[in-house]
Amino acid sequence: MGTLVCQACNSTIDHFEDEKVTVLYAKCDCCEDNKDEK
Repeated sequence: MGTLVCQACNSTIDHFEDEKVTVLYAKCDCCEDNKDEK
């Protein structure tokens, strides 16, 4: 089971099937939308 985690706010975005336990970092929609306001 893999987990997709937002690198900006550390919230869990999604889970996906994988052979190993994996954590991938991306940006969630909320953080992507707010990047211009920072």
